[in-house]
Amino acid sequence: MSTLEPGTQAAPGAKSPYRRMEDSIDIATMEQPLAVFAGDEAEHELLTLNMGPHHPATHGVLRLLVTLDGEVVQDLKPIIGYVHTGIEKTCEDKSYWKAIPAVERMDYLSYYFNAHAYCGAVETLLDCEVPKRGQYLRVIHLELNRIKSHLVWLGTSALDLGAMSVWWYCFREREKILDLFEMSSGARMHTRYIQVGGVIEDIPAGFEAKLRGFLADMPNRIDQYGDLLTRNEILLNRLRNVCPLDEQTLLSLGVTGPLLRAAGNPWDLRKAMPYSSYEDFDFKIPVGTVGDNYDRYVVRLQEMRESLKIIEQALDGLPEGPHITTDRKIALPPRHELATSMEALIHHFKLVTEGFRVPPGEVYYPVESPRGELGCFVRSDGSSKPARVHMRDPSFVNLQAIAPMVQGNYIADLIATLAMLDPVLGGVDR
Repeated sequence: MSTLEPGTQAAPGAKSPYRRMEDSIDIATMEQPLAVFAGDEAEHELLTLNMGPHHPATHGVLRLLVTLDGEVVQDLKPIIGYVHTGIEKTCEDKSYWKAIPAVERMDYLSYYFNAHAYCGAVETLLDCEVPKRGQYLRVIHLELNRIKSHLVWLGTSALDLGAMSVWWYCFREREKILDLFEMSSGARMHTRYIQVGGVIEDIPAGFEAKLRGFLADMPNRIDQYGDLLTRNEILLNRLRNVCPLDEQTLLSLGVTGPLLRAAGNPWDLRKAMPYSSYEDFDFKIPVGTVGDNYDRYVVRLQEMRESLKIIEQALDGLPEGPHITTDRKIALPPRHELATSMEALIHHFKLVTEGFRVPPGEVYYPVESPRGELGCFVRSDGSSKPARVHMRDPSFVNLQAIAPMVQGNYIADLIATLAMLDPVLGGVDR
């Protein structure tokens, strides 16, 4: 009986080597009923397989309805909706100020990006300008969050491919980033650090030194990941020339982010439509050539290096000045003023209880998240609560590319391709 090599592209219309039993068994010596396995009808029989729904601790609660011809994937249908939380609807019952923690929990690996897209939309409606220092602090935390998200992707994907040790190495660096988040915001996850008008606090004493230590160590850590994986024969067999998808197909599906860049398209909102002072920084956009699983892996690995460059430039050029807008009708007043200023106390009370009012209008604000274009649409009716909040989550859009990627390939390659897709089901089921 033939054996299947993971990472081997199946020919169009390929039949499973397990289908023709006479290849390995002399049916002339068997009882007559076993002869049915050699019939044409049995050869074309398809199998429908349910993969999932999985536990959230894996890739999220995703169910894949897979149609197989032996071990070759003929069709695939993602079935979603298992962790729907109604976050978008919840935001309509919250003041603009209080909706930020809800929005952060959509893509739970990229909470800074969720908050930035939402706050950017509200700031556009308010015509509120974020101080330069606040913009740079946002960039520092956004790029740290990008690295953290890619580390979780790399560790879990390596685990899916059997490289258990890489998981521990990636989470070692992830903990260092969470330590930095805790220093600046007081929380390790869902920090609520980005606020309408800027960031909630300036960086504390010791943050810069700790961050510079991380920037010095991280390039060597990325080299270690590459030494373990990039030339690993098992990984190359599982990823190289496996499940490629061309640029035009990806564009027709609306796919963005590392998946599109792996196919050779350099589209990145940080360059194409700069926001939060990204135009001030010098960095490159890694792109692939084939658009296969290997390119998807390499692009994300290189993106971590570019994020380190952006963070260092932002830290070196961090402007002086306020970290949040001085408009006290939008931002909470400084804590030290509450004990001496009645006006500050009144503004604090009104913001916490009622919130601020936003002029009527609607806006769409996109940012480049670790998984692609994350956009937030906000519609205001003039009250202190948004009339509509809707997120364009890249995991939701990118997930539809999984079917054309894996059709005609072996089911073993489906596992690796799903890992390279890097979906976060909290963003899909929102």
